[in-house]
Order: sequence, then C-alpha cells, then structure tokens
Amino acid sequence: MSFSLFESLFGSQVRARLIRLFVLNPEGEYSTADVATKTLLPRVEVSREILRLEKMGFLRERSRKKVKMYQMRPDFPFFPELSSLVLKSNVGVSHRMFQKLQSAGDVKLILISGLFLNHAKSKADMILVINSAHRLRLKSAMEKLEAEIGREIRFVLMNTDELHYRLNMLDRFLIEFLEGPYQEVQNRVPEIKRFIAGLKK
Repeated sequence: MSFSLFESLFGSQVRARLIRLFVLNPEGEYSTADVATKTLLPRVEVSREILRLEKMGFLRERSRKKVKMYQMRPDFPFFPELSSLVLKSNVGVSHRMFQKLQSAGDVKLILISGLFLNHAKSKADMILVINSAHRLRLKSAMEKLEAEIGREIRFVLMNTDELHYRLNMLDRFLIEFLEGPYQEVQNRVPEIKRFIAGLKK
C-alpha cells in the first residue's frame, strides 16, 4: 500500500499522519503542539483533526499541568486493523521517499530494515553511509521522513572509512543486520556487495 493510497483511504494527509503517529506510538501522550511538531503539519489543522478523532473514540484526553494530552485509546475496536494497514503501508514505502537524504552529503549507501520491513527484531531501521555529512541537513531530512512514517527512525550513520573498518573487523551489528531481511535503497559501495556475497556462502 502506497502512502498516497493510505492518505486517500482516510480522506486527508492530516488524518493519515495523525493515525500513523498514534497507532505506531500507542503508549505515547502528546499535546497538540507535540503532534504538530512531529507531523510537520499546521497546528490549527492538527487541533481540528484531534477533536474529530477524539469524538470517534480513537483518542482519549488527559490533562497534565493544565495542558491537554492525547493518547490512542487501547480499547478502540479497530486498532488491530489500523495497525496492520499502517505496517503494510510502511513496508510498501517508495524508495523516492529517501531522496530527501541526498541533501545531507555524499550518500554512498542506504539500507532499510526494521520499521520499513515490519521486522521487529532488527536493531536499526536504516544504515546510512554518508561522506562529509551535514548534520543539520540530515536532521531536517530525518524529521521529514519521520513525519511521514509516524515514528522515530532508528538509524546508524557512518562514512566509508568507518564502514570499511567495520567490514574488516567483521562487526557483529553489521553482520546481524545484513543476515536479516533488509532492502537496498542506494548502494555505491562495491565492497559491501562482496561482503554480503561472502555471508551467503
């Protein structure tokens, strides 16, 4: 399921992003400002949609230090179905989404797993190899991705020198990541293809 189809199914980008955020973080409690920040959506539209979702019984409201906080209702009758839809849409995410990362520097490698493949055992959702990484641009790109996905992305960042060092040391984290399910979004590191081929022998 594509992101555009997911948004069409729920009638708007605002509602789709809010549903993703609360479904993927069912124990989280967020103020309207928190939700607007995490989804990168206008606060007025977020506030309006939160009220609709609360009336539906999707969200519950609590007050903390006079601030209204919202949380996914654990007894919402369609939670399992919504969770399944959200996870399926993450697995079907288009690789075009990751173009946002190109502004962060000289991108050599993007591998995805975890949240993007519904592989809960993975210790990371993404491995990034970027030379001359621009931290602020990377932070901005990640925030945009997280706003669309609905959850914090666990990623490992390194440059090619560190990647080569880890490959030579047979880094356990890398081996476990590459032995599990993952997808290659971008690969300009020939050495890693040979390393993966060696793991499969």
